[in-house]
Amino acid sequence: MEQFKLGDMEQKFASLIWEHEPVRSRELQQLCGKEFGWKKSTMYTMLKRLCDRGIFINQDGMVTSLMGREEFLAAQGEQFIQENFGGMLPKFLTAFTKRKKLSKKEIDEIRKIIDEYEEG
Repeated sequence: MEQFKLGDMEQKFASLIWEHEPVRSRELQQLCGKEFGWKKSTMYTMLKRLCDRGIFINQDGMVTSLMGREEFLAAQGEQFIQENFGGMLPKFLTAFTKRKKLSKKEIDEIRKIIDEYEEG
């Protein structure tokens, strides 16, 4: 599943939309010309790709997100864990902590997340 995998320019384009949304497609075209040197056709091609993935919508010339930046990043993380660790978060954490020592603050934050999850 490639829905949440973005290339470098797709990621930059998505960030531009999130920063300016809701944004008229004409204004977005101008922003893309200034930021990336894109022509109108390039912007619309890229926008269509991201709309087809369910991240944004272009309705009546107004571009808005169907997924906020945080929701998208969470979905990317879930997809990564599913594809690389069989959807097993503990396997991911084990692999991650073998390479990077967690700080006390990070451990406390993880405990808090778990505690809140158990309570709710």
